[in-house]
Amino acid sequence: MEKSEFRVLIKHYFLRKKSITETKERLDKYYGDSAPSISMVKKWFTEFRCGRTSTSDAERSGRPKEVVMPEIVDKIHGMILDDRRMKVREVAEAVGISTERVHHILHEYLDMKKLSARWVPRLLTHDHKRNRVTISKECLAMFNRNPNEFLRRFVTVDETWIHHTTPETKEQSRQWVSPGERAPKKAKVGLSANKVMATVFWDAQGIIHIDYLGKGKTITGEYYSELLDRFDIDLKQKRPHLAKKKQQYIKFEFTVRR
Repeated sequence: MEKSEFRVLIKHYFLRKKSITETKERLDKYYGDSAPSISMVKKWFTEFRCGRTSTSDAERSGRPKEVVMPEIVDKIHGMILDDRRMKVREVAEAVGISTERVHHILHEYLDMKKLSARWVPRLLTHDHKRNRVTISKECLAMFNRNPNEFLRRFVTVDETWIHHTTPETKEQSRQWVSPGERAPKKAKVGLSANKVMATVFWDAQGIIHIDYLGKGKTITGEYYSELLDRFDIDLKQKRPHLAKKKQQYIKFEFTVRR
């Protein structure tokens, strides 16, 4: 959808007395990632409040047509792809145009924006990703052959941190205050030393085995080998129907937040 068409929609919601937040929510609902940013919605709401009626770009002074040539756009695009962290000022100096023109080209011509990196617990390698796909396909094939038997025999494992204390959330710490009173204070609680790693094995019927990592120990190959032996004992006691079955242990490298 063209930017000019989004402006018409923003004007429509503005005339219907919708707020900026409501407008942004509706655009996200119907257009997803292609919807304009909240800053763009705010900009056009401000324009309409100041009396603007047109949704077309205003005529600009200077020499934009002279500067914004396909060669310049392609050069800037290539520089950004080579170094995603490159600053607008550096691009402007390298190309020999103003930072305003670079901003215009990045946003209006290339439709690019600069975002901060999103935190994830672990970055997977190509081998990790390939192994996950292979194992997932094997499990899916076994499930398709006999869903009931698969669910009856499938056991999974994951680790999680268990804290000795449950930290109070920001919402839970809210208090009523009178006019002129300052916000309440609370000390930050360090939890790094007050937690233990728990490894949990479970299946469709429930938990089979829980292991708590001892203080000062780390997860190594030897530790996992001993852990599987302890798990095997509990498995035979709690799931005797699996005792004589051939067992295959598979560990995924999960990337979801715990």
